[in-house]
Amino acid sequence: MSETNTVSPLRQRMIEDMAARKLNPHTQRGHIYSCKRFAAWLKRSPDTATPDEVRLFQLHLIESGTSICNRNRIMTGVRFLFRVTLRRHDLAAEVWHIKEPERLPPVLSPEEVKRVLTMATSLKARAMLTLAYGCGLRASEVVRLRAGNIDSEQMIIRIVQSKGRKDRHVMLPPEVLKLLRQWWKARPTAHDAGVTPQQRLLFPGRSQHQPLTTRQFSRLFKEATKAAGLRKTVPLHSLRHSFATHLLERGKDLRIIQALLGHSKPETTARYSRVAIGLIAKIESPLEGLRPPQRSRAKRDSEEQPAP
Repeated sequence: MSETNTVSPLRQRMIEDMAARKLNPHTQRGHIYSCKRFAAWLKRSPDTATPDEVRLFQLHLIESGTSICNRNRIMTGVRFLFRVTLRRHDLAAEVWHIKEPERLPPVLSPEEVKRVLTMATSLKARAMLTLAYGCGLRASEVVRLRAGNIDSEQMIIRIVQSKGRKDRHVMLPPEVLKLLRQWWKARPTAHDAGVTPQQRLLFPGRSQHQPLTTRQFSRLFKEATKAAGLRKTVPLHSLRHSFATHLLERGKDLRIIQALLGHSKPETTARYSRVAIGLIAKIESPLEGLRPPQRSRAKRDSEEQPAP
């Protein structure tokens, strides 16, 4: 795990192990970074580490102010090295994870979403943001869409091999279809040579045959929120959170929302019930049952009249 440009045999073996398990490229980069950080602290190759040094490294991460999320992410990569590549189960057993604090997902109100979509800085931005909210798509799913994924006859969008290597279908609202048709006419075609129409990217990037990056998509969202005058800072993923929450507030079944989002566990979708403000506001508090019954005004007036 040296810092030089040459790949050490240990790192090459770890890369091969991750590739054989088809780990996401982003996950692979994260695991390599984690092991490099451990090696930098250890000041020698990780395959020479002792169980006590693994324990001390975790204490170092906590004492240095590393967040719980980052600390767990780093140790996940280090544990992969120990458990899979080195087959050192004694070292892997020394890795522990800290329970992360549960936070409510950030959600925009319907009025705020409308302002963001209206103030999108371009037709491309409006089409992409409308897809993210109107269909509940992840940023990576929006940028990887191809023309063949849009089924205007059945009014669905096919999401192919998304997170967890799963396919799913989502609805295609008429407003989204209208925007996509407008964008298709204005879409740049510089990199379409040699690509069949069905395989052409809806949102091509600057590199040939590569989609727009999620970072560029996020930048478009930030520009729209700024133009909309939103005071709170929210990530692009909040559009997906808002999609699920607003469906729940409109009475849609939780299992249908789970299928649309592509969640494996219903518990993941159920967390939106904690931020469905429309549902929460309608719940009647038990305090209402403690109030004395209201007497009729006529009866109250007759009791208050003085005796003749």
